[in-house]
Amino acid sequence: MHRAPGVCSIIPPQIHRHIAEHGNEEERRRARLALEMSAHMRGQREAVSGMRAVLAIAQEGKRRAIYDAKHKRTLPGKLIRNEGDKATGDAAADEAYDGSGKTYDFYSKVYERNSIDGRGLRIDSSVHYAVDYSNAQWNGRQMLYGDGDARIFNRFTKALDVIGHELTHGVTQYSAALEYHDQPGALNEHFSDVFGILIKQYTLRQAAKKSDWLIGAGIFTARVHGMAIRSMKAPGTAYDDPTIGRDPQPAHMKHYVKTHDDSGGVHTNSGIPNHAFYLFATALGGNAWEVAGTIWYVTLTQKLRHDATFQSCADATFAAAGELHGKASEPQKAVAAAWKAVGIDISAGAEKRIPIRRARMIMPAYEPATGGAEVPADIRSSSRA
Repeated sequence: MHRAPGVCSIIPPQIHRHIAEHGNEEERRRARLALEMSAHMRGQREAVSGMRAVLAIAQEGKRRAIYDAKHKRTLPGKLIRNEGDKATGDAAADEAYDGSGKTYDFYSKVYERNSIDGRGLRIDSSVHYAVDYSNAQWNGRQMLYGDGDARIFNRFTKALDVIGHELTHGVTQYSAALEYHDQPGALNEHFSDVFGILIKQYTLRQAAKKSDWLIGAGIFTARVHGMAIRSMKAPGTAYDDPTIGRDPQPAHMKHYVKTHDDSGGVHTNSGIPNHAFYLFATALGGNAWEVAGTIWYVTLTQKLRHDATFQSCADATFAAAGELHGKASEPQKAVAAAWKAVGIDISAGAEKRIPIRRARMIMPAYEPATGGAEVPADIRSSSRA
């Protein structure tokens, strides 16, 4: 029996713990409260962790419901906007509505997935959760958003990639069901970062090489010395601030963090596969949600076990690239090179050991974005594929 998922929140606990030690009196109080609330909600999430196996009657079309928790902790709260209703004028409510809609559209139009569970699950969101709550999360049933404290954190509905990230935890719940600890948990966070940034890129129609590859840009206020919560381009550089601490993410296996904190460092070590995806997507060029994103989507939804490791994920992406685009194709070479660049070599015989079911969606053909070198020399030279 495998371990149930933990609390999938966008702000890692080490940030709140650092604030609880280094912030002013009010900041410390709010940080301790956020940590206590996360611990309480962990039990709630574990109680619904088996929901992915319960299949409701399939529904067609986008369905959203936005609730106002009115700064209380009772969910979902008062319904204030349903699918098709006019904007409320409440910034958080309308951002949650728009963001969940853009996430639905992305999965529907790009990968032919019908909502979070693939069967048209209504996307419920509660805004104004608790008082000055500085986090956002998918709790196994719905989204909930805090307003932030306006000193360190802005409201959490401001960032589309945060919304996409958290809703992708739901996609993972209904597909690979990656355990939320150690490497499986870091992969759980990784896939949410990948599709969170791809949802933002898709909405902006932004090519891979034009993206900032930042997760949660705009969540910190101007008082914080930090660009975002995480950087896929340069893990470990997203923030460095006396109050919230320094970004601890590694970009290579030689710096893998062994810890009991944060369920085995799930928000920390996700920097390693995050960087591999960044290298892969930018090596291919063009729109990352097409070839690179499709390989990752097939891997998440069709190839991974609940206890997947970084190695098995690397092997699975390599196998998926080969099946979708051909053995020794440029995408497959680029996958191998990207993982090698973060310290993971593809296992011998990976393609034979990890077959996949042919995906329903139409796979975009790989076309070099810029005629010539599809894989940059610094990555290509490291490939042993």
